[in-house]
Amino acid sequence: MERYIEKGGRRLRLGYTTGSCAAAAAKAAAWMLLTGKQKENISIQTPKGIFLNLEVKEISIGKGCVSCAVEKDSGDDPDVTNKMLVFASVSYKENSGISIDGGQGIGRVTKPGLDQPVGSAAINSVPRRMIQENVEEICRLADYYGGLSVVISVPGGEEIAQKTFNPRLGIVGGISILGTTGIVEPMSDGALIDTIRTELNQRRALGAEYVLLTPGNYGCGFICDTLKLSPERAVMTSNFIGDALDTCKELGFKGALLVGHIGKMVKLAGGMFNTHSQYGDCRMEILTAQAALCGIRPEKAAEVMEAAVCDDALRVLWEEGIFKETMERLTQRIAYYLHIRAGTDMEIGTAFFSKGYGLLGKTENMEFFIDKIKE
Repeated sequence: MERYIEKGGRRLRLGYTTGSCAAAAAKAAAWMLLTGKQKENISIQTPKGIFLNLEVKEISIGKGCVSCAVEKDSGDDPDVTNKMLVFASVSYKENSGISIDGGQGIGRVTKPGLDQPVGSAAINSVPRRMIQENVEEICRLADYYGGLSVVISVPGGEEIAQKTFNPRLGIVGGISILGTTGIVEPMSDGALIDTIRTELNQRRALGAEYVLLTPGNYGCGFICDTLKLSPERAVMTSNFIGDALDTCKELGFKGALLVGHIGKMVKLAGGMFNTHSQYGDCRMEILTAQAALCGIRPEKAAEVMEAAVCDDALRVLWEEGIFKETMERLTQRIAYYLHIRAGTDMEIGTAFFSKGYGLLGKTENMEFFIDKIKE
């Protein structure tokens, strides 16, 4: 049964992730292997609690092995993986337990700092757990206690991956199997900006003169744990930081404090106010430039430039002894562009952090903003 959400007055259809496809295909293949019967539809429960009943395609039954596929459906979300077939091959193995690996079209991790360790198939932890749990469910139903091997593959995945940031992240040879909820919620730019505007307008109508902004859930956790503010005080901007600041000015806010993870905030130091990866990825270029101004050695600058994620780049800065001064320069550059966007009629402050290193930088007026927001 199709499901929809309302965003900005539009009715948008939900889809399901590559992780859900992989789990469903693995479950169906395990069922056919252990029962000897063909399966044309399979049901799974996603981590979000939504049940999916999915069509099983491209069934191939061999000696001791079954392969089948589930087609990715992105709903109303534009996605290069839409309509892609995600295959699972399930076979018997000598050792007990369930092994999960990637085959054709599934990327391999070559850089540290990602969800999976170097050398592993780019099947993230939540999809891995979904595959594991669904195959275990079939084993229990079939009263089977031996071992099974699950191999996920996507024909054409290497070509599809070239349209993503996988090569930049150090994931080579194919796509990633992703998803934390199992469900794809459509991202309509206009609808999201309308939602941000609506929430800001409500805050202003209730008399708020200062507002707390954050791009996403990572920021909410930091706001609660470090700033000791309720995450409910924050307005979520998603990638639309520039649009949110423009709306704050338009509505007459006296000031805005922007708090976020370095992965998005570092892009502001290059004047990039829509931080979605489809518009570019200048994170390592900016970090390398700031580190160069602080005297990083050329070979270590190259290491920062090739880092897959910001925490890995920060590790290099820490080891080089230029962590503090680089973060200070980065803070100044972020503040510079924020002031340009905010203009002279609205005060602006910022703080940014990483999961591995905590608070990385803040403007001097951060505590002032916290006091004003608490009021």
